[in-house]
Amino acid sequence: MALTDTERRGTKLEPVPRRPVTRRRQFTGRTALTLFLFMLPAIAFVGMFTYYPLANGISMAFRNYNLNDLSDTSWVGLKNFSTLLHDEMYRGTVKNSVVWVVGSLVPQFLIGFTMALWLRRKFRFRGTYQALVFFPWAVSGFLIGILFRWMFNGEFGVVNDLLMKTHLIDTPVPWLADAKYAMVAVIVANVWYGVTFFAIMILAALQSVPEELYEASAIDGAGKVRTLFSITIPSIRTTLALTVLLRVIWIFNSPELIFGMTGGGPANETHIVTSYMIQVTQEGDYGRASAMGVMVVFVLMLFAIFYLLSIRPRKAMR
Repeated sequence: MALTDTERRGTKLEPVPRRPVTRRRQFTGRTALTLFLFMLPAIAFVGMFTYYPLANGISMAFRNYNLNDLSDTSWVGLKNFSTLLHDEMYRGTVKNSVVWVVGSLVPQFLIGFTMALWLRRKFRFRGTYQALVFFPWAVSGFLIGILFRWMFNGEFGVVNDLLMKTHLIDTPVPWLADAKYAMVAVIVANVWYGVTFFAIMILAALQSVPEELYEASAIDGAGKVRTLFSITIPSIRTTLALTVLLRVIWIFNSPELIFGMTGGGPANETHIVTSYMIQVTQEGDYGRASAMGVMVVFVLMLFAIFYLLSIRPRKAMR
């Protein structure tokens, strides 16, 4: 209905509020150059200490690169890889690597998962227990190796002393001098060292599981085992999968504990691929060592791809 002149004069029309106009700064070439200059030191650092050594290592894998004779560094193609495949020592390290990874990973995961479930509960001095559990992760793997080398010493090690006092053995066991026991000793040390990683990661994931789910399961009468497999594990499934993948890669690429305990002995029985690669590097054969490094990267990449594809959630069939 239209207003009359009198109504129009006596009515005060309020202005309609307007939205503030925001001006976006135009992205120009000068802005891009400024951003690039700020990023240049980081790019140069990563390129110099990551990508250049990687590219140089890949190049040496296809060359006759030996520090004992640098007069000939010619291109040899796949010769270094062929030499490795026919090297009995290398094939033995591959088998040891599988035993090393599987034998370390499974106990680490089971013990770490159990400890995470225990530390999730509220009890007195829980913070102190968490600090004690997480402490080994702050220590160097090489120092852990030296510590366990003294513990597994065949003459005066604490392990033999405890086993003899509990009457589990009658005579001292030469843990690090006997090929039958050396790999067992280094795996035990690695299990102790790596349990902390699983405990930290799984405990952090458990903190994100809503308490309402556990309360609902308790009301429904679900037991601890049913709650574990129906609520806890499905809720942290992604974290468990990625944690296992990371740990496989790290265990495969962690020879420092072996060097601290056995140095690859006795008779090279505890050498894994990466520790053998370091030994070949120390001998000066950079070409063969680089070929081993390339093969390690290739195998781990294939494993990661197939592993991630296998754990990917599948869509329901229509």
